[in-house]
Amino acid sequence: PEECAVFHCRSCWTVLGDSLQLCGQEPPGLSVLICFKVTSDVAWEDSLLVGLEGALLGCAYYLLSCRSCGLAVGFILHSSGSDLAYLRDLFCFFKDSIICYFLKNQRIIEASKVNFPPVTLKE
Repeated sequence: PEECAVFHCRSCWTVLGDSLQLCGQEPPGLSVLICFKVTSDVAWEDSLLVGLEGALLGCAYYLLSCRSCGLAVGFILHSSGSDLAYLRDLFCFFKDSIICYFLKNQRIIEASKVNFPPVTLKE
C-alpha cells in the first residue's frame, strides 16, 4: 500500500494506530481520523462527556488520551444524532493531536495536512 502511515502522539511520539485501521471519512465540522482499532497506548476514561458546542453538540463521548503523556488525542462517540451515528463506538483521532509517519518514503507529516484515500463504512 502506497499510503501506509503510522499515527503518533504529537506530544511524545508514542504510536497510537495506523492507516490500515482507517474506516471512514471525516464528517463536516470535525477534523478526525476514524479507526477500527488503536494500540494499547490509547486510554479512555469510563466517564462520559457531553459536547456543549460545535459538531459534537449534544453528543455523549469518551475522551481518548495518550497513555504515555496524557495528551487528549480523540474520542469514542457513545451517542449522537443520526448524522454522526456511523461514528458510534469507533476511535476518532483529532488530526491536530496526531503526527503521521509514512513508511514508504519515511516522511513525517502533520495529520491535519494529509488526505488519505477515501474509505467508507458499509451500513
